[in-house]
Amino acid sequence: MPTISWPPPAVLTERAARAVARLRRGRTLHPAGRSFAGAVLVWGTAGRPTGVRLLDRPGQYPATVRLSKGTPTPGTWPDVLGLAVRIHRATGRPFDLLVSSSATAPVLRHLPLPRRRFTGTYSSVMSYRTGRRRLWLAALADPESPDLGRDLAGLSTAVAAGRPSLVLAVASAAGPWRPFGQVTIGDQLSARKDAGLAFDPVGNLPEELRLAGPLAWLRQHTYRGSRRGRGATAQSGGSTGLTV
Repeated sequence: MPTISWPPPAVLTERAARAVARLRRGRTLHPAGRSFAGAVLVWGTAGRPTGVRLLDRPGQYPATVRLSKGTPTPGTWPDVLGLAVRIHRATGRPFDLLVSSSATAPVLRHLPLPRRRFTGTYSSVMSYRTGRRRLWLAALADPESPDLGRDLAGLSTAVAAGRPSLVLAVASAAGPWRPFGQVTIGDQLSARKDAGLAFDPVGNLPEELRLAGPLAWLRQHTYRGSRRGRGATAQSGGSTGLTV
């Protein structure tokens, strides 16, 4: 009997993600969303430094921001919401921070949780490593910001009317969130630019960070397959115009 040779798991994962992207003619994950130009202000971490210069040192950066629904469910139905922030740096690759709707508490910050409103806590769910330390990153509701709405149409209206913002924060596995900056959402990008935008949460990282955990491998190959299925690259799209 001939021996059946199966492709490696990485190849199978990428093929599956590529097939879904081709079928949808769009993203495999979080296909429905809105993209915006934005700005990131980093004021630095209070207390012990993280060891990541981009988080520890004050700075200002142009950014591209995308908010999305995961499944997506219709209208205002609950869904796992997504926030992607591409921080454009003067040199090297950008930093693609991808976070999902979650709870604030230490135990629940590791779980993606569905909700109705775009305002709320978004956590990296998966951890990062810097040296021997593990870190989680988040975008938290800004109490001084306008509400982001309950559906994609409401999101666009809220951004056009109020220039909303979210607070960027870092935490250890069980420690409190420590704010280190703010992302402000500006002018909405066209549907064409949104469709062409592609993120790489594994490759587009600051030099001191790497994505950790058992799902890092899965995320890497799923996003790669999705990009290939729609003819995008890890650097596709994004606006570096500071409009906020």
